[in-house]
Parts: sequence; C-alpha cells; structure tokens
Amino acid sequence: MRDSALFAELAQVVTEALASGKAVEVEGLGVFYPDPVSGVRFEDCRGPSVFLAYAKEDLEVALRLHDALREAGFRPWIDVRKLLPGQNWPRAIEMAIQNADFFVACFSQRAVVKRGGFQAEIRYALDCAHSLPLDDIYIVPLRLDACHVPRSVAREYHYIDLFPDWQAALRRLTGMIRAETRRRDARFRPSAA
Repeated sequence: MRDSALFAELAQVVTEALASGKAVEVEGLGVFYPDPVSGVRFEDCRGPSVFLAYAKEDLEVALRLHDALREAGFRPWIDVRKLLPGQNWPRAIEMAIQNADFFVACFSQRAVVKRGGFQAEIRYALDCAHSLPLDDIYIVPLRLDACHVPRSVAREYHYIDLFPDWQAALRRLTGMIRAETRRRDARFRPSAA
C-alpha cells in the first residue's frame, strides 16, 4: 500500500509539472516533456553518466559542456542542475561521483590554484577509481585553457584540451566515452563460441 501511495504522489507531481509546461527528470529513468500533440513525451536516459567537476569561476564553460554532452546522448551530472534545495549536497556529490560512468575534471588556470570543492571532488574520484578494473577509463582530465594539470593527475591520466578547437575536442571526448562504453558492455555480453 505504501508503494502505491508513493507512486500516486509521484504521478501527481509529474502530471502537475507537465500541465504547467515544465519538463520532469526522474534520475536514472528519463525525462518527461509536455507535448502539444500527445500530451507527454518521454525520453529514456540510458546513455552513460558523466560527472562534471569544475571550479565555480568556470561555470559558464561547464554548463556549455553539460549541454553538449546531453545533446550527444549522455547523462551529464552538474551540481547547479542536479542538487535540490535542502539536499545534503556533500553526500549527493559523493553519490553522483560513485555512480558515474565517467568523471570529467575541468582544469583551468583558476581551478588548479583554488582550494575547496573542486579539489575534494578530484580526490574522491581518484579514490573511487582504485576500485575499478585497471583498464577502465573513468577519470578524464579536460583542460579549459593552457593550465598545468596537477602532477598527481597528469602522471596517470592523459588529458584533452578543450581549446583552441572546441568541436574537435568535444568529438574526441564523446568518441572516447562511446568507445569505452561499448568496450565495457562487450565485457558482459556472452561470447558466441
């Protein structure tokens, strides 16, 4: 009975949001959009999840990257679009990092010298990477400008420059994510022997 009441409440929230013209995302499931023809359109979110770590001063570029990844069929996670009012944000960020298929660290001249959340997220992702198979690509350093990637990251991970050619770098990033996702998926498919 409790589950049916919860589902009824969720359905009511989704229905009210759609009636007011707002899209509703259910994390890990997909997005419900208002549709003038059918009333509602659902987009399944099955693409790989990508956590975006960035310094607050680089928010504009991080949001542009978020939107580009979403448009490419991925499920990017960025705090300003995912955290809810009143949510325990340190725990939510840790969970998002743990559950992400990929962790993209956006390095810039401002980010590498800054103390705080960005550095903590990278350290946490490095810890999470220790539990993954050694051949899995998980941490992807991304340079937003001509900054120095910290030695602890640069000595183990190859990075992508998002400059001077944004489109070429984005193709490289999305191509790598797709290829790595296919490689991981193939690991779990039964062989046709």
